[in-house]
Amino acid sequence: MGGMTNALSFEQKLENYARLLVRVGVNLQPGGKLHLSAPVGAVELARLITREAYRAGAAEVDVRYVDEHLDRSRLTDGQDGAVAFVPEWFAEERLHKIADGYAFLTLTGNDPDLLGGVNAERIGVRSKALAIASRPVGQKMSAFAVNWSIGAMPVASWARKVFPGVPDGEAVARLWDAIFTVSRADEADPVAAWDAHLKQLARVRDHLNGRRYAALQFTGPGTDLTVGLADGHVWAGGAWAAQNGVVGVPNLPTDEVFTAPHRDRVDGVATATKPLIARGTTISGIRVRFEGGRVVEATSDTGQDVLTALLDTDEGARHLGEVALVPASAPVARTGHLYYDTLFDENAAIHLALGRAYDFNFERGKVRAEDGGNDSLIHVDWMIGSAQVDVDGVRADGEREPVMRGGEWAF
Repeated sequence: MGGMTNALSFEQKLENYARLLVRVGVNLQPGGKLHLSAPVGAVELARLITREAYRAGAAEVDVRYVDEHLDRSRLTDGQDGAVAFVPEWFAEERLHKIADGYAFLTLTGNDPDLLGGVNAERIGVRSKALAIASRPVGQKMSAFAVNWSIGAMPVASWARKVFPGVPDGEAVARLWDAIFTVSRADEADPVAAWDAHLKQLARVRDHLNGRRYAALQFTGPGTDLTVGLADGHVWAGGAWAAQNGVVGVPNLPTDEVFTAPHRDRVDGVATATKPLIARGTTISGIRVRFEGGRVVEATSDTGQDVLTALLDTDEGARHLGEVALVPASAPVARTGHLYYDTLFDENAAIHLALGRAYDFNFERGKVRAEDGGNDSLIHVDWMIGSAQVDVDGVRADGEREPVMRGGEWAF
């Protein structure tokens, strides 16, 4: 980042960020409609996004504020019936909005330790109930029926976790700086910077799609894993066209290219290189063993009960739905921070996802068991990459060739 980037004020960077989320993330079109979900502390950013959306020609912007502490209260103070209760109409509004062509933009900004000390069984019951109720919406989103994207809003509880021992105000400011850097909002022309970045991701994606690997082999400290790839798999990443033909970017930032593993062809051991934040709990030191595509052993240093509950969600939760490659020199990794938020940490390291595969990772545009596609109520990313991890592509005839060496592209 040269001198020009440092000349931008905080307000200019924030406006750039709002513009990127609208123009690059969901790529809102004239006459389009936007559903924005934001933490209660994100009022200023939500207003900027709304202004930017109307400037882009939006017909409607519907903002919904979310307070995660209300969810904790249900788990700690609610009766068992309240924990399991999800109204029948829970998914109906979003399904109507999808049918009406709304784009969906979500701002994350959560306390990574929000549910620390809460009964893991109650968390599991609640998570499963919400997953079941949300399934029709998740299927539409997985198929990119409409554009959607995810951004972030720093809150003090999250910033304290990323920058421990730093006063809240300074921690939030530092987290903003990091978000502006990895999202390119501190560039003089952030949209042009994203255009160049997306073209590079497309080159990597096209190369991998041309190689037609049967499997990927991961080797590194504590990891020796063979991930077979699904039949008719498609590599995705960067910009993606929704069914309406509008090209957007689902995650800001994004530095991954990813595809669908074969649910029955994963063997070996994998050790996480970063903690996983799931169900309001930090799960660190994860080590997993696969046989015939299935997790047969999984241990962690912290959060073991939540990890076990995740794996026991349903039959597909012990199989993989995504394998993603990210260079160790990606902007998120270069910041040197652990973000305790999947949106950022997954863009700093190679990762796997337990659970549901994405329809768009298949040539047929549908997750099918006969192609090796996996289905589940969950989709949970966890990181296994670092500058010590090598990746080989394995062709159908058994020939191997380097894909990544020392965490960087080798082709």
